[in-house]
Amino acid sequence: MASEKYLLSTKGKRENEMQPPRWLEWAREIQALAQTGMHYATEGDYHGQRYQRLMEIAAEMVHEHSGIPTSPLVAAFRAEPGYATPKVDVRAAVFQDGRLLMVRERCDGGWTLPGGWADVGDVPSEAAERETWEEAGFRVRARKLIGVYDGNRVDPLQFNHCFKLVFLCDLIDGTPTPSRETSEVAFFAMEDIPAHLSGQRTLPRHILDAFESRAQPERPTVFD
Repeated sequence: MASEKYLLSTKGKRENEMQPPRWLEWAREIQALAQTGMHYATEGDYHGQRYQRLMEIAAEMVHEHSGIPTSPLVAAFRAEPGYATPKVDVRAAVFQDGRLLMVRERCDGGWTLPGGWADVGDVPSEAAERETWEEAGFRVRARKLIGVYDGNRVDPLQFNHCFKLVFLCDLIDGTPTPSRETSEVAFFAMEDIPAHLSGQRTLPRHILDAFESRAQPERPTVFD
């Protein structure tokens, strides 16, 4: 969805402030209702025009608070068909000698666990395994779900709502190999984790949960 690139500044937000601003919650809900309504509207149904206007109102709300132009936002909203649901982001936590695998994103220079958006038809664990191979050059096997996180709750926010799944994975083989999306691949001890993380792709809480899940095999899955 084109709106993935629209980052919404929320100055002053900290990681432990998990609630997005009300205007963003309203805009998301209006857009989702409009998208779902258009999915069920029949051709020529006058309700379709109302749903279109609701999409425009959602875009205008975002514009008012972020400065992002309304036209590309409306186009992005219309490009997302069907019943509106959160997107799914998958991440792999892979360890070697007690150190955590991370990749450096070319887009912003920040470090993150390998992963990305799950594709339609993906098995979530297999998507995390594939992303690790493509972004880092390692073949891995998902062993445990570390956590299910409500994404897009801290600065910088994206418009679309997402859920993040982080899997603890066993390293099978491979060598560090950057990709067209990643410029570096490295393993880090907890005390050496880079300070510059890549946006919302990986947050300190995800890293801490990964280390604790590895240290405590019986630790239950965490969730928001």
